Amino acid sequence: MVDTSIPPPPKIRADMLRDVGLFGGLDDETLRVLAAELPVMTVQPGDAVVEEGDDRQEMFLVIAGELEVVKHGRGGEFRVALFGPGDCFGEMSLIDVQPRSATVRAVAHTLMLRMTPQSLEELLYRRDPKAYSIFIMNVARELSRRLRVADGILAQFVSAATGQHLHD
Repeated sequence: MVDTSIPPPPKIRADMLRDVGLFGGLDDETLRVLAAELPVMTVQPGDAVVEEGDDRQEMFLVIAGELEVVKHGRGGEFRVALFGPGDCFGEMSLIDVQPRSATVRAVAHTLMLRMTPQSLEELLYRRDPKAYSIFIMNVARELSRRLRVADGILAQFVSAATGQHLHD
C-alpha cells in the first residue's frame, strides 16, 4: 500500500535554477538536465540534513525554506548561519573530503536539490566539461565569499577582544 499522506516533492524546473549563483553561466539545456535529474529532498523543521563530524560527500541547494547551521562548542550548540532559497551548503565535502564542519538543520519546511560527486560527474563532467568547469568556479567563488565574511568576523572579534587596532 502506498502512503499518500506525504505528497511527492514538486518538480524542479530549469527557470528555478537560472538565477542561482551556483549555476551562473550554465546554458539552458544544462539547467534543464540538472533540474530533471538531481534528486529533490524535502526536510521538516527540526530534521538535520547533515551532522557535524559526518563523512558523507554531498552538497545541497536550497530551493525553498530555511535551515540553520550550528557548531558544537563549550557550553553547547551555537548558531553560526542561516540558509534560505538560493543558498548552498556541503560544498566543502566535495572538495576536501573531511568530516562535516557543522550541523545543518531545517527551521522551516525545506525543499532542496542534492548533489553528489557521482551526479556531478554524470550530469556535468561527462556531458559537458566546460559546464562542469563553470560550476566548479562558481563553487570556488562561493567558498571565497564565505572566507572573506569569516575573515571580517574574525578581525572584528580579535579587535573587540584585545581592544587593539593595527593602525592606532
